Amino acid sequence: MTATSDDRVLFEADRDKRIATITLNNPAQRNSYDAAMRDALARHLDDVAEDDDLTVVVLRGADGVFSTGADMNNAYGWYGGREGEEAPAKSRPSQRRRLTVDRKSFGFYHNLMGFPKVTVGEISGYALGGGFEMALMTDISVIGRDTKIGMPATRFLGPALGSLHMFFHRLGPVLARRLLLTGDIIAAEAVEHLGVFTETCEASAVPARARYWAEKAGKMPADGVVIAKEAFRLVEQSQAYQGEEVASYLFHAYGTNLQFAPGEFNFVKTRAQYGTKAAFRLRDEHFHVPEPESE
Repeated sequence: MTATSDDRVLFEADRDKRIATITLNNPAQRNSYDAAMRDALARHLDDVAEDDDLTVVVLRGADGVFSTGADMNNAYGWYGGREGEEAPAKSRPSQRRRLTVDRKSFGFYHNLMGFPKVTVGEISGYALGGGFEMALMTDISVIGRDTKIGMPATRFLGPALGSLHMFFHRLGPVLARRLLLTGDIIAAEAVEHLGVFTETCEASAVPARARYWAEKAGKMPADGVVIAKEAFRLVEQSQAYQGEEVASYLFHAYGTNLQFAPGEFNFVKTRAQYGTKAAFRLRDEHFHVPEPESE
């Protein structure tokens, strides 16, 4: 077994069992990721895709947390200048810049959905935003019952975040609309009966169960797996994802350039005034609606 480290993304390969493991290693930020971290993840995935001796890749997060998605401490930092240029921390990016960056961002997700090897998600703690998307995109997913899932970014960007085809296909239209139109964060056990994930279990069992599924898939004929994955992709593209490749980044680019009416919560403006931690608190206060008392 060999292991190498790429700072906030760790890679390990068990060639005897034909399994690679990629770990998001940013626990201080609940394994949220910035553009550089996502690019490191993409490079490791490319390495696995091109390695004939590996059949399965396990995606996981350090310290019992999968990922809380894109790091929003500097939302506009995602739309920074070209390589070597300093990111514009204050200015709003142009629409052409949004489209260029979002095309690349959603290219990562498209590649993950069509990844030629078996992907196994070891999902614990939190799977929010982009972390939730990655969890849903894995072929086989093991999730802890108490894991918090959802798309809270809809509360400051609106529901047109991209990956809409995937949400509707994986979650079904009713649950997809509920999570995207409210920004609710729910526990995985609340959707266990829907079969959204391959297996839902106690948090302590997630690593062992994910490894179990990875080893089962690792015993399959490698050529057969690759052919099957391409066949799966063809079926999904023809039946569920037609037009998704362009629609995803297009919706996201337009959706990040919202006009806020009086009384609506503007996360970017609030963060600039009060700081990130306070902005998240004020966001949750703004969107809180108490449940009606039962009679």
